[in-house]
Amino acid sequence: MKTFLTLAAAAVTLSVGAQTSASMTEKPEQKTVVYQVFTRLFGNTNTTNKPWGTIEENGVGKFNDFTDKALSEIKKLGVTHIWYTGVPHHAVVRDYTAFGISNDDPDVVKGRAGSPYAVKDYYSVDPDMAVDVARRNEEFDALIARTHKAGLKVIIDIIPNHIARRYEGRNNPVGVRDFGADDDTSVEYRRDNDFYYIPGVPFEVPTSDSYRPLGGEANPLVDGRFNENPAKWTGNGSRLAKPNIDDWYETVKINYGIRPDGSKDFPSLPADFDRQDYRTHAAFWKDKDVPSSWKKFRDIALYWIGKGVDGFRYDMAEMVPYEFWSYMNSSIKMKNPNAFLMAEVYNPQEYRNYLRYGLMDYLYDKVEFYDTLKAVIQGKALPDGLSDIQKRNADIEHHMLHFLDNHDEQRLASADFAGTPEKGKPLMVVSATISTSPTMVYFGQEVGEPGHEKGGFGNPTRTSIFDYVGVPHHQRWMNGGKFDGGQLSEKEKDLRDFYKKLLNFTLSSKALTGAFREIQGHNRAHTADYDPGLYSYVRWAGEERLIIVANFSWLTTSRIELRIPADIIREWGLADGTHKLKEQLYGGAARLVVRNGEGTVSLEVAPSESLILKLLP
Repeated sequence: MKTFLTLAAAAVTLSVGAQTSASMTEKPEQKTVVYQVFTRLFGNTNTTNKPWGTIEENGVGKFNDFTDKALSEIKKLGVTHIWYTGVPHHAVVRDYTAFGISNDDPDVVKGRAGSPYAVKDYYSVDPDMAVDVARRNEEFDALIARTHKAGLKVIIDIIPNHIARRYEGRNNPVGVRDFGADDDTSVEYRRDNDFYYIPGVPFEVPTSDSYRPLGGEANPLVDGRFNENPAKWTGNGSRLAKPNIDDWYETVKINYGIRPDGSKDFPSLPADFDRQDYRTHAAFWKDKDVPSSWKKFRDIALYWIGKGVDGFRYDMAEMVPYEFWSYMNSSIKMKNPNAFLMAEVYNPQEYRNYLRYGLMDYLYDKVEFYDTLKAVIQGKALPDGLSDIQKRNADIEHHMLHFLDNHDEQRLASADFAGTPEKGKPLMVVSATISTSPTMVYFGQEVGEPGHEKGGFGNPTRTSIFDYVGVPHHQRWMNGGKFDGGQLSEKEKDLRDFYKKLLNFTLSSKALTGAFREIQGHNRAHTADYDPGLYSYVRWAGEERLIIVANFSWLTTSRIELRIPADIIREWGLADGTHKLKEQLYGGAARLVVRNGEGTVSLEVAPSESLILKLLP
């Protein structure tokens, strides 16, 4: 989720400079690959794709669609973790009253299937994805077990900044109080209120000339009214009783002890805690009095950790103070030190606060790395800027998760991004090999899914997360539940083969967990005919040395004498002479010629091609 309002100074109190904790400098033993699936779409074989279609018309995927075969094929793609997006029970326009679930009002639900970021019950899962709704939690438990059996780790969403407008914790464990159950609604703010209020003023449903719930379909609950009195602040921070149509009006904002003026109403972390481990953080919070909402979300996280979930993706983490993250993440790590915690943070000035004080493992590298790659492939920027990003974030590079596709962004293969999946190939190579950071792939990306379908709420170029749709390219790989790619075209098979080779190489390569040096600047300055659409760098660790060249041009074949600077030749301990190189994706060969301590490699790099050249013994 993006486009948001913030409380003034809500997350900015400590300025982190060059201080570097041990956890920020450690190198991993192996790269990590996260495969994000939009869970209710993954197994859907229905190809109708009627805008605003019902489950009966458009179909829906189930937890049980993730069979042993499906999970095995995902594992073989080169994946270590699956992020099951949209698992917690969120608001949905469908009658489940027979199972003790209240109907949700379409006036405050986006789409027909609902936003996965408007969670209605954190102790239950989306009933749409269950074969037997009454046993929906057990079906997800079984999916966790199957995923682990396949050798994969499980990640799910937690969205602490906001919850559904009508939250009903009907599956709360004994002793767990519901959000807002003990709030004083006569005041705008009280530290232990779970929500912010607009006293004496009822909520009003936003209106728009261009939008109608359910696409204008008649429904007895669509009446332009929703009973909420007094009104609560909306999820993105809007303090209007009648939020705008572009606000996150289907959600309400959680109060973490940030006063309306932006000041903090909870203990501060000591300044040196950017260098302390999770045990020290946990000990700090052990005897501290914290807001009610902190305890509720900690308990939610620990509940899922207890169920076997291996980690979380945190939505819009920067809208929640990093002191809370210290509290919650240290609690999680005390239960599972290997928990995988990744967060959506878009402010580069806050990266180190959320990593070092908030104890996040990984942050989206969206604003700098992703945005630069997107600008490069669209001809709006040169790739040279990637070197600046790597240098600027050298101390945290392992913690900046790389992706080119996810549920929020335009599909890599869409006309508004790369235009074709083939043009996205060099972006993928650079994204996966430039640093030690995890790589994330969104389901369907590996077969070129462009996101053309209009589900209802929202616009194409993104696969709908609000409605019941099928995902055509992915469905061709799924092949009616065989998960063998039987309906893919030859180009789609070739593309998936590229992803499979690349991702598996990243898992096996020691060099990708080691040192990085860009050779872009040296070649731009000293190599004749070095096309500005090229980007080059080297990686190494132990005895493995890699030279990587990506051609972002989709029109020009580059023929160059790539130069390897003398200091790298010395670092690699290479003598004058000829050294063999082998390309790691498709098996081509090249030679590194060292003369007078400097290296050159004669290369031909086709449009949208990338070369990963490994120095042979």
